[in-house]
Amino acid sequence: MTEQTNTELLAALDAAAAELLRHLPPLTDAQAAAPSRLPGWSRGHVLAHLAGVCAAMARQVEYAERGETIEFYDGGMDGRNQAIERGALRSAAEHREVLARGTGQVLDRFRALDQAGWAAPISYRGGTVRDGAEALWRELVIHLSDLDIGVDPDTWTPAFAEHLFSFLSARVPDDLRLRLQPLGHLPRTIGGGARTVSVNGMATDIAAWLAGRQPSLDSLRADADADADGVALPVLLPWPAGIPQR
Repeated sequence: MTEQTNTELLAALDAAAAELLRHLPPLTDAQAAAPSRLPGWSRGHVLAHLAGVCAAMARQVEYAERGETIEFYDGGMDGRNQAIERGALRSAAEHREVLARGTGQVLDRFRALDQAGWAAPISYRGGTVRDGAEALWRELVIHLSDLDIGVDPDTWTPAFAEHLFSFLSARVPDDLRLRLQPLGHLPRTIGGGARTVSVNGMATDIAAWLAGRQPSLDSLRADADADADGVALPVLLPWPAGIPQR
């Protein structure tokens, strides 16, 4: 698949932010405090984390525009964790307000970039502003599904699934080669090990599995060349992260 242009990536970010905000108005205070799909986190924790990521990424872009880099989270991981615990206690209305403001600010930062700005270095993963935009895209889309408010991975776009196939190839163990065979899409191979396992199913189910999430459509089947009866889905490595991720 051809890599998205910066304009296409910005449009995908706009759509992801709008989809998140569109699903928040019905949320009550009790629902915000209820468990999410992430172990040990309420929906409020997920929403506070998203707000923190938006603020942190806006900060990355701000400093990149000055030719500087700065630590991703203000106060490091301790600051990040404390902000999530505090933010998790917000009311549903406060979550909506903070996220509307936060997504608006970070998207404004991205919209103002010229071509050189997208390539400017940031501290996050030792990458560029464009890498940061892709990271924000992942956070907005995947964590909306984690909220368990009626949006599942089967709603992910083909472009997002393709992006995860590439980004999450880092989760393939060294001894393994995965032949991904999404229905209706061209197959692709990730990993360079000697043992090959084919994973067949809907593209969104394969992407959800690679992301450590429950596939929505239960379409996955794994096959090894030497076993015609199918095999268990392989155990993947941890999520690739420049800083600890949930």
